[in-house]
Amino acid sequence: MDYVFMMDSDSDLPYDLKVKYDIPVVYMPYALDGKEYFDDLGQTIDHKSYYDRMRQGAVPVTSALNEETYMEYFEPILKEKDLLFVAFSSKLSSTIQAARAAQKRLLEMYPDRKLIIVDTLSISTPVTLLALKAHELYRSGAPIEEVAQWLEENKMRAQAWFMVDDLKYLKRGGRISPTAAAFGTMLDIKPIITEARDGTLQNVDKVRGRKKALNTLVDRLVEYAPDPKESFAIILHADAPEEAKELRELALKKIPELKIRIDNVGPVIGAHCGPGTLAITFLGKERTI
Repeated sequence: MDYVFMMDSDSDLPYDLKVKYDIPVVYMPYALDGKEYFDDLGQTIDHKSYYDRMRQGAVPVTSALNEETYMEYFEPILKEKDLLFVAFSSKLSSTIQAARAAQKRLLEMYPDRKLIIVDTLSISTPVTLLALKAHELYRSGAPIEEVAQWLEENKMRAQAWFMVDDLKYLKRGGRISPTAAAFGTMLDIKPIITEARDGTLQNVDKVRGRKKALNTLVDRLVEYAPDPKESFAIILHADAPEEAKELRELALKKIPELKIRIDNVGPVIGAHCGPGTLAITFLGKERTI
């Protein structure tokens, strides 16, 4: 190929798929117990150990990459080939601004090259699901502009429906008030969160009890999946493997033909939603929220 297809680790791209398709990844930073790490898709710190440390009181801190770091990732590629970079939502971090600043500098340095950045307006595996479909075009030999256009035209089909287990993490991030967190915990309230059309995360529902929350996620899958027989979903969990299996069984009762894999919420997203989080993600009808 005359160009490289690249992603970032806030896509929660499963490591086996990164290896299978040889996809280069920009690793996003986070700090844990005062030490900086990069989200390398579970290779340095396995996901269970990470969430165990959170349960024991560790408070991860995430941060944005700077322009120079993107230069270090992008320039070696631009010296040889063009580059298509599939980025997570600009509405959830300032890091894409640094990527675009690096893009501007590099195109001035290498005027004969192409460097396209696609803002997916998604985070976590909705980015992966978009990218895997686009990567099929890439592997078939489609030009860089065609693959970028497909991503732009289809990114509103990337759906994610999350259930948060412990409200203290939403409180810590300022998404709910301390009072709401206290009453919600007492009443066993589970917020339902989705990725909205504008690329933000929106609290769209509050249900009582984990079982009701799991069924609500499945209801949204049924509502937004366009052709269940052709659909593929990724269930995510933050160290809640048994609940993830339960969610899978509930989904298969409604859509027996659905192809589903279960993967982990990565450390950057997990820092904000906490252990026990569950999500169902898929390419479906366009977002309505």
